[in-house]
Amino acid sequence: MTEKKAKTTKVKETKVEKKTEAAVVAKASAKKAATKPAAEKTTKAKTATKAKTTEKKAPVKKAAAVSKKSVQDYIDVINWKKWEAHNMDWLYIEVNAGDLLTEIEAGVSNIATASKAILECMLEGDEFIFEPKTKTKASEKLTVRYYCDNLSESRKKYHI
Repeated sequence: MTEKKAKTTKVKETKVEKKTEAAVVAKASAKKAATKPAAEKTTKAKTATKAKTTEKKAPVKKAAAVSKKSVQDYIDVINWKKWEAHNMDWLYIEVNAGDLLTEIEAGVSNIATASKAILECMLEGDEFIFEPKTKTKASEKLTVRYYCDNLSESRKKYHI
């Protein structure tokens, strides 16, 4: 039993010695840092800030050019909506230019194209829910009610 105690005490002593050696090394490095002149520290700080300011800045990436949808793309979507409503036996659907624009290409300023497509899809009997006062009728508030009970091609186009 005495041998076991002796072994354990030796192990404990070596651990303590290792800890003290690490502490001595840490203290020595701290002393070296403290003995450097203050002027050296400030010049290093100045050069570090110069290096930071002279680094080349990464160029700002510009957003890729967004290709806007054409009038025909909008017409296709509107006609698809009209046929879906017709197949579900709905009497009419109402399409708002702002909502249509958000649905098809959110974040793109293409209201003139969306409004033009809405007007081109109007057939005889369709009516304005909200008609802008402008000549081109291009507005986010433009709203049209399309009647879906008769979508035959014999219906005349609505002329503005």
